[in-house]
Amino acid sequence: MSISENVKKILSDLPHGVNLEVAAKSRNYDEIEESILAGAKIIGENYVQEAEKVIPLIKEKVEWHFIGSVQENKINKMIRLFDMIETIGSVEIAKILSKKCETAGKIMKILIEVNSGLEPQKSGVMPEIVEDTVKEISKLPNLKIYGLMTMGPAFEAENLRPYFKLTKVLFDHIKSLNFENVKMDILSMGMSDSYLVAIEEGANLVRIGTKIFGPRNYSR
Repeated sequence: MSISENVKKILSDLPHGVNLEVAAKSRNYDEIEESILAGAKIIGENYVQEAEKVIPLIKEKVEWHFIGSVQENKINKMIRLFDMIETIGSVEIAKILSKKCETAGKIMKILIEVNSGLEPQKSGVMPEIVEDTVKEISKLPNLKIYGLMTMGPAFEAENLRPYFKLTKVLFDHIKSLNFENVKMDILSMGMSDSYLVAIEEGANLVRIGTKIFGPRNYSR
């Protein structure tokens, strides 16, 4: 099937209220454009340097989300390029981002990344301090928290269920607290091989790349 057919099939199969985010890591303009023309409304990019090449060429109105690791030296470019940053994993990086957003005159939408697998080698907020982290970041004037995101360990889809479930519990708990400056509208979980399980556990934004484009060609 073509990229267009894959996007249309996924969109038709997603339950009401669940949105598709096209994970465009290593994809070129033509591939991303085809996904958008097929109905994709949200594009996720992992790397600022790839986004810089593609975003100015896309004429259609879509949302651009940053889904990679946040590096301080790339933040100014991220502020200019993206509508949302999904991978805020500490109060420290949030403070830097907010200050740079203030200089740029922008309010940045963010998701708090949860390290649901308690993996020391990965970024993200540990589950036990998510509430405190959200509360602290919510005070920053140039950021707006829209929800949570998690990756989970590199396990088979069914084995990711406990990590998705944990993140949903945190999401619901924080939503119930009604913090000021926190909307908690988005729970971003699940990728090409795990999005069906993630949806069953409450995800309403799924990041899909391989199932749309096929295996990545890293030689580009």
